[in-house]
Amino acid sequence: MNFSKKSLKLMSVVAGTMLMGSVFAGCGDEGSADEIKVGANFECTGNVANYGQATLDGFNLAIKEINDAGGVNGKKIKVVSADNKSEASEAVNAATKLISDDKVKVIVGPAVTANVIAESQVATDNKIPIIAPDATSPDVTVENGQVKPFVFRSCFIDPQQGSVMAKFATEKLKAKTAVIYVDNSSDYSKSLGKVFKEKFEAAGGKVLMEEAFLAKDQDFKAALTKLKTANADVVFVPAYYEEVGKIVKQARELGFKQPFLGTDGWDDSKVADIAGADALNNTFFSTHYSDKDAEVKGFVDAFTKEYGHAPNVFAALGYDAGKMLADAIKRAGSDDPEKIREALEQTKDLKVGTGTITMDKHHNPIKQAVILENKNGDRVMVAKIMPDAE
Repeated sequence: MNFSKKSLKLMSVVAGTMLMGSVFAGCGDEGSADEIKVGANFECTGNVANYGQATLDGFNLAIKEINDAGGVNGKKIKVVSADNKSEASEAVNAATKLISDDKVKVIVGPAVTANVIAESQVATDNKIPIIAPDATSPDVTVENGQVKPFVFRSCFIDPQQGSVMAKFATEKLKAKTAVIYVDNSSDYSKSLGKVFKEKFEAAGGKVLMEEAFLAKDQDFKAALTKLKTANADVVFVPAYYEEVGKIVKQARELGFKQPFLGTDGWDDSKVADIAGADALNNTFFSTHYSDKDAEVKGFVDAFTKEYGHAPNVFAALGYDAGKMLADAIKRAGSDDPEKIREALEQTKDLKVGTGTITMDKHHNPIKQAVILENKNGDRVMVAKIMPDAE
């Protein structure tokens, strides 16, 4: 998700209680010979703190498991945490502190796209690799057509979702026609609409009509009335849950019977609260994992045992980043940042919490997306789809 665009409630946390099974390092602490220091730069306070905290929880669980199993190359991983306060400028300050004062060898985080992009120049200048667990914008790892050498991620990118949903529409739903309804104030939404159209039509489908709305709009019926005249097989709405819930509710009131399709912006239980469970029937969206997937049961059970509640998608992606980091350090055979960077580039067939990761040439993981169906108030996994090869 292009998380920086979302509107979320304020959640403050106390930094001193964050790390479980890991150890804080104070400013200027050089560490010891039997540990590897890594930074965690997350939104622990501020308006996207629930993203940052959930991701940090998943990351900490992965590091706890690794340390409990003996660590990496005979050393324990020591996590040094910094709060970027959900602000891009503070993400830069946090990264600078972690690198200059705490002498970390690699940084995981931040959660949101804007904060990762802000941090990336500091990390690159200092030749410290970073892993972004949640930031899905292509701009995170590629700038002006050039791959950023020290920036990696453990989640798939936005365009993959447009491609995956086009594939699901044509192959699973047998759709021949579609209409697209995007949030014109969101680059995330517009990019996904563009990719979906390209891939859907390349597969033989036809996009009959496109309409747009703006974030915080309340009444969508005029545009929906236009879209209804197309009588398309599916309706693609790559947007965030606040608007999605209202759009689906109003569409059903206007008599839409077709499947509605979406992306990970739908991945919030509040969609059902807004739209109503009945209206959400026959809707499908792509996301990073399903907690009902037997293949991720081990992670879900471990997280629930540690924290007392089930993980959300951010926690899962943070856990993936922790496993990816430890694997790279192990294969590097060293805590040298350049060797870790090279190992991250060579990540292949790595089993993590949400599936298996292989790093592509743009420092994005090749990993499956999961398609969930909203059904009678529940969410049911109906497909796993790998991206098409480049």
